[in-house]
Amino acid sequence: MLTIIPTPIGNLKDITLRALEVLQSCDEIICEDSRRTSLLLSHYNIKKPLVVLNDFNEYKSADFILTKLREGKNLALVSDAGTPLVSDPGFKIVRSAIENGLEIDSLPGPSSVITALTLSGLPPDKFMFIGYLPEKEGKRKTQLQNLKEISKLIPATFVIFVAPHKLVRTLTEIKTELDDPKISLAKELTKIHQQVKYGKVTQILEQLKNPKGEYVLILNLITD
Repeated sequence: MLTIIPTPIGNLKDITLRALEVLQSCDEIICEDSRRTSLLLSHYNIKKPLVVLNDFNEYKSADFILTKLREGKNLALVSDAGTPLVSDPGFKIVRSAIENGLEIDSLPGPSSVITALTLSGLPPDKFMFIGYLPEKEGKRKTQLQNLKEISKLIPATFVIFVAPHKLVRTLTEIKTELDDPKISLAKELTKIHQQVKYGKVTQILEQLKNPKGEYVLILNLITD
């Protein structure tokens, strides 16, 4: 069986008893970065062989992992932080396992998307996960404009991941393309220095000084 296991997004205590049970009993653990996963496993005194799966080797690793599953191995799939597959590797493996009739399971657990959404003060009943915006400027602006059209059909709140070195650029484009909406900007979620900012994009831009860490940006174009 292949079991998808969410891992803490910051605070190592945010892992379920069931997740620890599977990690302790599985044959091998498929991980994104062996160094990051080793820190978590060491904290809970778990020693298991690690198989590295990332964006560069996922296609090549699929057959190797499927062979192990066919042999009856119990494998756990984790990412560096949060729920695997959500802007992280693993989708191709899961899809291949399903297509080959192999058993899979997914455990509930930590997700920066849900944590940031519930802290945002913006409507959480309907939301759309955008992930990272496109690299090319034209495609980014088109996608931001598309959010306006989506909001006319469904009053959804949007969740966007932003790298620190792209934060100012992203906020500036959102201010211009989406008429300076109210947003929530979260970083270091569940950690000691957790920070969540609220307000119009212009206000948050004025507060930013040397952005560090990954950000979760929440926006809603319907909210007054």
